[in-house]
Amino acid sequence: MEKEKFLVIVGPTGVGKTQAALELAERSGAEILSADSRQIYRYMDIGTAKPSPEERKRVKHYFIDILNPDQRYTAGDYGQQARQQLRDVFRQNKTPIVVGGSGLYIRALLDGLSPELPSDSEIKNQLVAELKILGSIELHRRLREVDSRAAERIHPHDSQRIVRALEVFQISGKKISELQKIRPQHKLKFTPLVVGLNMQRKRLYQRIEQRVEKMIEEGLVEEVKKLLAMGYSKDLNSLKTVGYREVFALLEGRGTLKETVAEIKKNSRRYAKRQLTWFCNEPRVRWIENFSGDSTAIWKLFCDL
Repeated sequence: MEKEKFLVIVGPTGVGKTQAALELAERSGAEILSADSRQIYRYMDIGTAKPSPEERKRVKHYFIDILNPDQRYTAGDYGQQARQQLRDVFRQNKTPIVVGGSGLYIRALLDGLSPELPSDSEIKNQLVAELKILGSIELHRRLREVDSRAAERIHPHDSQRIVRALEVFQISGKKISELQKIRPQHKLKFTPLVVGLNMQRKRLYQRIEQRVEKMIEEGLVEEVKKLLAMGYSKDLNSLKTVGYREVFALLEGRGTLKETVAEIKKNSRRYAKRQLTWFCNEPRVRWIENFSGDSTAIWKLFCDL
């Protein structure tokens, strides 16, 4: 019996994944599973470029607004729940479309995650203490020396993941990037077609910069103020992300709005580059290199599978 198949759309931020998925879902009656590690959080709408409420009425979406910003959620949680959701969508005789730029979420869904990595609270506490004294940039430099591949994928300000990678290395003497390659033996029962969207770098960066300007116009600064007023700390992992991190600095009096916008643009371009690096290392991705916004080519690849 032929396996049921589903579509996975990946690529860098700003390339047009969300709009393509919406068009395809409306055309085919499919339902969308978001694979974005920030869109899962409530109250973070503008900075995560969520589909609008109107768009979500047109097409059923899953894994958007399922948690508050201070609730813990892992890629492993997503992988398990998304697999179950795939089964539920297929039971309704509908096609699932997975769309997002969070590489670890995609991996957790398609492959499951690696076996549990080692942990040691004493080593972790020591690293956290060093982080407070030396800062994340210095610990990131140290990570680069022992595991350059992990350092390439982890942002210099993502202190949680930096500490975790160093903790694993100190305990085991092995690189977390190597350990994460070990695949668990939980085979997916459905057939994915993974399509990567890309475009000429200059055009992509222009789109990213235009989107940042639109976020500011739509009220990103006010969104961050609201999160603070609700009692959410800038130190939450959910809020240590591009767009939010820079606005927190602005609200603390570090820089002007113009400087903040420039910083968000720069960090968004860097994030897009890291996403491309991740997905280019994934052999299953079938790339559409000069994506123009026309979703027809994506659907053709899917129908030919």
